[in-house]
Amino acid sequence: MRGIRTATGAALVTGALAVAGLVCAPAALAVSPGSATINADCGAFGSGEATITATQDGTAATMTVNSSAITAPIGLAEDSITSTLTLVNASGGTTSFTATENPEMAAGDPVQVGPLPGVVASGDSLEAYGGSLTMTVFGITITCTATAPQSPGPFVFD
Repeated sequence: MRGIRTATGAALVTGALAVAGLVCAPAALAVSPGSATINADCGAFGSGEATITATQDGTAATMTVNSSAITAPIGLAEDSITSTLTLVNASGGTTSFTATENPEMAAGDPVQVGPLPGVVASGDSLEAYGGSLTMTVFGITITCTATAPQSPGPFVFD
């Protein structure tokens, strides 16, 4: 009988610890919205709609930029574009996401860069309008800017 009570007590303690662990575990962090659309002007290299997709894992965030309106002028090898996406923080200053990350692209393919990693803080509200995307390809720097605020709104990080 004593063994049964010990086993039951151990099971209850284990269960209580598991429940406490769930209650105390940090909530999953998420950025909202997960993607936003901008109208980008890249000067002589093109202009049009682009989509920025954001992800968050704690203070680490990544941004990926895709645009079918802006295309690769020539074939580009994987990881051949050095990119920096600079977003304006509503609380002041800017936050940059930088990497040499892109898929292989044939001439005329839609441009995609990222994922571009960066660091965010809880409550950061980041907007492309007022910031820029710079891409360096074969020593040529291309700067794109948003011509209006992003839609549906700024990225807000938990």
